Amino acid sequence: MAKKQGTKTDEQSNKDRVVTQNRRAFHDYFIEEQLETGIALTGTEIKSVREGKVTITEAYVRIQHGELWLVGCHITPYTHGSWTNHDPDRPRKLLAHGREIEQLRRAIEQKGLTIVPLRIRLKNGRAKVDIGVARGKKLYDKRQASAERDAKRSMDRARADER
Repeated sequence: MAKKQGTKTDEQSNKDRVVTQNRRAFHDYFIEEQLETGIALTGTEIKSVREGKVTITEAYVRIQHGELWLVGCHITPYTHGSWTNHDPDRPRKLLAHGREIEQLRRAIEQKGLTIVPLRIRLKNGRAKVDIGVARGKKLYDKRQASAERDAKRSMDRARADER
């Protein structure tokens, strides 16, 4: 049986695709622990996510009544949606097991810890949010990380010039 041109193979359709990444979180925080969660979306929201119209730079995760909520995430309304379009800035429920939520709650009770979204990706056609328990960096930590990054970049350039 011949396969049609332009169709996806099973391997391609099962591959993860990162929709958006929160680079600012890695700059502003030390990520101590990561967790993959699902996210409850409406029909037009998942269509916008698949188009990549998501911003999580200013977002954070809140635990309220034993549930995880993603607050501050902006999902642009779907261009072909009508009256069924969603509110772009509404809080969205994150899906995790109760024991995982309890562990996160205990972790953020420590001083200086928070939960931030790190990336949104599609896994087997479903939207997943990777969240991290994070500790804020001080200004000198950011400067040190920047200096290390610059030193590594210059060493890599020097190695490339030797070849």
